[in-house]
Amino acid sequence: MSRTIRRSRIAAAVLSAAAAGAVVLPASSAHADVCWFGSCYSYVTGRQDAAATGASVDMYQADPYGVASNGHSLQELALQNTYDTTTADTIEIGWSVDPGVNGDYQTHLFVYHWVNGQGTCYNACGFVQTSSTVRAGMTLTPGATGRFSLVNYNGDWWAYYNNVPFGYFPGSLWGGAFTTAYSISSFGEVASSNQMACTQMGDGAYGSSPGSSSISGFELYGSDAAPDFTVTATDPGYYDYGAATATSFNLGGPGAC
Repeated sequence: MSRTIRRSRIAAAVLSAAAAGAVVLPASSAHADVCWFGSCYSYVTGRQDAAATGASVDMYQADPYGVASNGHSLQELALQNTYDTTTADTIEIGWSVDPGVNGDYQTHLFVYHWVNGQGTCYNACGFVQTSSTVRAGMTLTPGATGRFSLVNYNGDWWAYYNNVPFGYFPGSLWGGAFTTAYSISSFGEVASSNQMACTQMGDGAYGSSPGSSSISGFELYGSDAAPDFTVTATDPGYYDYGAATATSFNLGGPGAC
């Protein structure tokens, strides 16, 4: 058995044995009339600040329309070591429609990480791929629901899709200092070069309406905290939420069109 396969199986066992807590919560106040990193952003987020060594969430995999060639629409799970995004160490997993990254308008699995508030790149930049069946950057099926997880094991941050460990970010990327998250969030995000994007979040239905996209089944690992979503929307006239509980919420919207 190769070392990579062995580590993947150990990581799978760690996820299945992890104590279930639960949580999720909103991103900070970045919104479409506040632009940074060359784009303008809108969010619908669930967040909780709690110490944890991992988290999982179920996300509806949408096929959003109207994504600009230099923009994106996505849903993700993110773990940070601080609420201050300007200095945070962060790991992310989710799905995105991002033609600049993926070269098409299909829905793709992605991973990403930040070191001390500095961004890196999608699906690479130190990510160690271990699975031959689930790969960072692969296309996903719109209309299905996937389970997305991040778990720290022996100092490395492992990524899982539908409970399959498919790779990890080595702890050495953060000098071994990032082993616990203190802010856990899951959210929908729309990015565009325009202040008000004509881009769908989810499949374009408002989160407060029937048939909208969803984030649900939130769990925490290695935490004493119980699930307790706080959910917010930065631009509720364009993207909002509904049916919010301690572990789930609906989200989406048509954008400014």
